[in-house]
Amino acid sequence: MLRVAHLTTLEMVTLTVDLLDVERPLLARGEVVVGIDEVGRGALAGPLTVGAVVLMSCEAPPPTLTDSKMLSAARREALVEPLAKWAADWSLGSASASEIDQWGLRLALAVAATRALDGLHARPTYALIDGSFNLLRAPLDVPFGAPVQPELSYQSLRATLVVKGDQKCASIAAASVLAKVHRDGVMRDLDGEFAAFGWARNKGYGAATHLEALRRWGPNVHHRKSWRLPEQRATERP
Repeated sequence: MLRVAHLTTLEMVTLTVDLLDVERPLLARGEVVVGIDEVGRGALAGPLTVGAVVLMSCEAPPPTLTDSKMLSAARREALVEPLAKWAADWSLGSASASEIDQWGLRLALAVAATRALDGLHARPTYALIDGSFNLLRAPLDVPFGAPVQPELSYQSLRATLVVKGDQKCASIAAASVLAKVHRDGVMRDLDGEFAAFGWARNKGYGAATHLEALRRWGPNVHHRKSWRLPEQRATERP
């Protein structure tokens, strides 16, 4: 008999939340469902990455699946192979710091989401999207001097927005985990070249060590220079 008093927070969430509750009626009527989530939107450096995970059946997800932010790095990484086997299809798409600067965050998110869906072999008929706005859509009024506006091929895909969807929908939670594991790996790799910024630990977010490094060294090619970054101290400038 399971002794609930000794369960961890993660195990309690796994027991009490039916992560297929939203997908199940969609799948029952024959939809090919894709869950979509992003990571890296609020970082000061590095790419933003969007995950897309396709479901075609109500097969139970791996038992430890939940919002990637509630999982340790080790648990997220341990989920990658089980999730890849469980999902009918999955893909990732990213937008670089320079593309965020050129297009703005809203359009860059839509470009990354479009790239994620472009990488799928399956053709989704319905999207479940984490958050309060549709990641597949964005105004195409790019700033003057920006590259030619990108094509957003999935703006008409039927979709439901699910606030805190990574805690409610298996497909979104899986997309969140896969996207975060990938982006974290990118930031660890970049840390080898830009160790002063501490990206292996802070993943490009606004940690104190990252902010101090910006004041000392200034931004590099992977920083989002259109954002309000700390200014380099005059005494540190060449």
